[in-house]
Amino acid sequence: MKLLHIDSSALGANSVTRELTAAIAARWQDTLPGLAIAYRDLDADPVPHLTGAALAKTDPVAAADAEHVLQQFLDADVIVIGAPMYNFAIPSTLKAWIDRVTIAGRTFRYTDTGPVGLAGGKRVIIASGRGGIHSGAPSDFVEPYLAFVLGFLGVTDIEFVRAEGVAYSPQHRSDAIAAALAAIPEPLRAAA
Repeated sequence: MKLLHIDSSALGANSVTRELTAAIAARWQDTLPGLAIAYRDLDADPVPHLTGAALAKTDPVAAADAEHVLQQFLDADVIVIGAPMYNFAIPSTLKAWIDRVTIAGRTFRYTDTGPVGLAGGKRVIIASGRGGIHSGAPSDFVEPYLAFVLGFLGVTDIEFVRAEGVAYSPQHRSDAIAAALAAIPEPLRAAA
């Protein structure tokens, strides 16, 4: 089994989502010792934003990295994504990564009846961190966007681990992180 761990926070050691994704990946590793984990830090090692040259694949090094990013996504059984809220949306580095895995003919295709996702069968756990409280509010462009784009790719097994209100006070931050850590889903689920 393969797990792809993606971090996108620019806050380094002060990042709530990095703390959560690390805890999620560690729980999976502890439960499934043979688990192969691939890691990408989109702040330290960003995927270049989409450009005309990137679409034309005129730079062989950039094209090879884009193919590597896509292949990591395709090969993963489980994907853990750190998605902090920046100005009500995801970081641009995470959007650049999404642009590299949303590829017609590889992760989705269009048909006479509409688009069909080709990347189903994956489990995605998203660690969502926000300074304020935005769940279910019109100001949340993180979770609905990620659920939509992943669904577009055929991924329907999506879970959110959320820490909200972390900027309100140190106590709010501590409580939100503790609640999020307690809500981390189990790697192995009982059969229904």
